[in-house]
Amino acid sequence: MNKLLLTGFEPFLHYTLNPTAEIVRELDGRTIGKYEVCGKVLPVQFAKTWEQCLMHLENEKPDAVMLLGLAAGRNKITPERVTINCADGEADNEGVAKHDEKIQSDGPAAYFNTLPIRTFCEGLLKKGYPAAISNTAGTYLCNYLMYQTLHYLEQANSKVPAGFIHLPASHDLAVEAGNMPSWSQRDLTDAIVCLIDDLA
Repeated sequence: MNKLLLTGFEPFLHYTLNPTAEIVRELDGRTIGKYEVCGKVLPVQFAKTWEQCLMHLENEKPDAVMLLGLAAGRNKITPERVTINCADGEADNEGVAKHDEKIQSDGPAAYFNTLPIRTFCEGLLKKGYPAAISNTAGTYLCNYLMYQTLHYLEQANSKVPAGFIHLPASHDLAVEAGNMPSWSQRDLTDAIVCLIDDLA
């Protein structure tokens, strides 16, 4: 049985919940398609996010890595095509803000998602879930984690497919935050199950 490392994030900024954390907790330990899911919730902290993800990569030795994050304001599930070597944005949950910093001083400008993102979007659309490939993962923790993960795998000459997928808000989060597109938590979770099913 193959193993999938599935990560989400804790709540961040002014939000009190994060739908990706709920997905990861629900799917942890389940067998979906060809994969046993190892679900981990990561802190929204530059100092700890990659440190913890690296620990999970080394301990679990997954056959695929799917990183999830919240993109409040988007109305579709959006696999990210590319991650850039730049950290910039608001303060994390420890109050640390980065501005125009390289993630890896000697790293390339960008890495591409190595998950089958076109297949993912086509599969979701066939099942009635809005989806589209995104060409920007931003410059906050989501981009940071995606870059660090792909850089690590590249340096290790690993063929493990990995990438980041942004999700809309859940209804509960939209009620709390106000005025943003949202999906039910059930639909968000079921859509991720579809993506795992589509992993070769």
